[in-house]
Amino acid sequence: MAFDFKKYYKEFYMPKAKPEIVDVPKANYIAMRGEGNPNDEGGEYQRAVGVLYSIAYTLKMSYKTDYCIEGFFEYVVPPLEGFWWQDGVDGVSYDDKSSFQWISVIRLPDFVQKKDFDWAVSEVMRKKGVDCSDAEFMTIDEGICVQIMHIGSFDSEPESVALLDSFIADNGYKNDMNSHRLHHEIYLSDPRKCGPEKMKTVIRHPIKKSYRRNTIDTDHI
Repeated sequence: MAFDFKKYYKEFYMPKAKPEIVDVPKANYIAMRGEGNPNDEGGEYQRAVGVLYSIAYTLKMSYKTDYCIEGFFEYVVPPLEGFWWQDGVDGVSYDDKSSFQWISVIRLPDFVQKKDFDWAVSEVMRKKGVDCSDAEFMTIDEGICVQIMHIGSFDSEPESVALLDSFIADNGYKNDMNSHRLHHEIYLSDPRKCGPEKMKTVIRHPIKKSYRRNTIDTDHI
């Protein structure tokens, strides 16, 4: 049976529909950067997703070619993920999707190295004529985060984000989103096959401990 990340790493891909803290380990990804509304037909985001899957499936099926990846075993391509932000916005605003900046990614098995990624990129460009020149082999170390399973449309995500924010504050943490730690989504449903009300999306935010500095009356020292 092919290795399935969602089944073997349920703590990262199948959280409950209530907030929980998770320590996410470092992992390698195929990545594409871009900006703009992800819903634009034929837009930058949709092109990026096509590139990601082309490379991902070329690596998955490499065992049927003359190229040998050391340590290879059969696996299910992990789900599409995305890191999102907007300039001048604390967190994410869903009101202006045209201002989104994003890094769209698909996780790689640990045995896939940069040289294997480079081989897959060249294969996709040679065989399919797809421009993969802006695809990246990216290592991401998320660390301590809070996550939740959001069930519903993308536009209703603020409801789940509000639950995350309350949980963070109630448990002595605070959001730690910055240029290196971003709003993260993992897409577990295919919108072509699933109604918006049933779609499952993991929402994950980076956090850190919130420390309160004691006030000291220096006049009595």
